[in-house]
Amino acid sequence: MTAIETSGLTKEYGDLTAVDDLDLTVDDGEVFGFLGPNGAGKSTTINMLLDFARPTAGSATVLGYDAQSDAESISPHVGVLPEGFDVYPRLSGRRHIELAIETKDATDDPDEIVDRVGLSRDDAARPAGDYSKGMRQRLATGMALVGDPDLLIMDEPSSGLDPHGIREMQDLVRSEAERGTTVFFSSHILEHVEAVCDRVGVLNEGELVAVDTIEGLREEVGGGATMALSLADSAADHRTVAGAVDGITDVSASGRTLECSVTDSAAKAGVVAALADAGATIRDVRIEEVSLESLFTVLTNGDGAGAETAETMETDTRSETGASDAATTGATGAETEVAR
Repeated sequence: MTAIETSGLTKEYGDLTAVDDLDLTVDDGEVFGFLGPNGAGKSTTINMLLDFARPTAGSATVLGYDAQSDAESISPHVGVLPEGFDVYPRLSGRRHIELAIETKDATDDPDEIVDRVGLSRDDAARPAGDYSKGMRQRLATGMALVGDPDLLIMDEPSSGLDPHGIREMQDLVRSEAERGTTVFFSSHILEHVEAVCDRVGVLNEGELVAVDTIEGLREEVGGGATMALSLADSAADHRTVAGAVDGITDVSASGRTLECSVTDSAAKAGVVAALADAGATIRDVRIEEVSLESLFTVLTNGDGAGAETAETMETDTRSETGASDAATTGATGAETEVAR
């Protein structure tokens, strides 16, 4: 089953095309990362999937339902963690979960939800205004998981988290994926994306410029890895052998170290075998993969360093859509979008 599918999905605001002819498929059960620089159209796409914004052209289906005409049928099966979620400071975490259950007319046990997202029972009893950023994200995720949704949409789930909080969010995403939940999330924290995603899509200026696994993107861009082999004898004696392996380029020798670029992942084992057959004794092998930050920079035609790009990637401006409302409304029964 296809969890999300768009065909020619387009959103225009006057002369501005926020999303341009988007064709995207997210398979049931996969963790899909949606990447793009500020203003690329990520949140506009999410808004159209959730019927917060209507497309100018094209179509979108979510869990087999039309995202616009069947939005009411979609809602019970989708959980949303919006960026910028805030809490009611005086209400306990558990009460937030209870309100989400009441809103969705679900039968979940609040304590089971609390346990599922890793909040302690003691923390759940405390006012949510005392929570750390990571705890608030866990609470928001718990509210999104009410009703055991088939699809979890997360907009910048790691935004503002420290490294420990990011690891906790990674664990949560993996846990939900193991339960069979499809997870679709946008993020500017590229190491988070690389750690948990089955595939990623890269959006740039409203256009989808790449969809693949991380490894597939590395091969597509042509920068698989850099490989350094420490030998027992002179590396210069084996430079020609390494350079003859298909998928190995730019071989250099320094002392007892061979360094080469890998354009085909299969060549990593091939060069080791070729050197061994030639009588070389390999002491150590180090492989440095091309970073997702570098891939992102190439794919979006960025002109800055990859790390700087990663730091400046932020969510799209959404003043014209209803998603910003969902991100700030809190958890009252009437404010349903937070817990959809």
